[in-house]
Amino acid sequence: MSALDTILAPIVQFIEHTVTNMGAFGVALLMAIESCNIPLPSEAILPFAGYLVSKGVFNIHTAAFAGAIGCVLGSIPSYYLGYWGGRPFVEKYGKWFLISKKDLEMADKWSAKYGDWAFFICRMLPVVRTFISLPAGILKANYPKFVVFTFLGSLIWSYFLVYVGVKLGQHREAFKAIWHQFDYAIVGIILVLGILYLYRHFKHLKES
Repeated sequence: MSALDTILAPIVQFIEHTVTNMGAFGVALLMAIESCNIPLPSEAILPFAGYLVSKGVFNIHTAAFAGAIGCVLGSIPSYYLGYWGGRPFVEKYGKWFLISKKDLEMADKWSAKYGDWAFFICRMLPVVRTFISLPAGILKANYPKFVVFTFLGSLIWSYFLVYVGVKLGQHREAFKAIWHQFDYAIVGIILVLGILYLYRHFKHLKES
């Protein structure tokens, strides 16, 4: 096993074990963790849920709604952390959440340009979707609208990734011998993007 496999295998196994044993609740739990600013990628969670959909464990709607509900539940603590702590709190402690002043400025611009719809759009964007709740709280976005737009944007994102998993899962048996290589490749790409994301943010934090 390569060094990369050693790093990625536990992540893949944890996701697959959780979703396999806990079903839709496991999907919701993992997606809630992701939305709490913890880098557990939905790009790995939801496609596996789609594979289980292709095996008849649950249907695509259950998987997608579980993903969206998990996103909402995980976003609420981040929203209120920003709401109660405010900009001074995040400017002082934001580095612990990988949020720099440039991220806050970007959130300000998105909010000024798109209003509450910014939170809907951001929920369908990789990486950005993970930390958008904290700036939403800082900007004191209307809470009911924030929840609705978070749910709707996350639902679209969830349907898309679950559907990808369904389509790939239908061919899983044919490629069983090499399937985990696809797992590693997918999570590997996410890991690289995550490293670039961390590098960019630590660079910005030093410049702040």
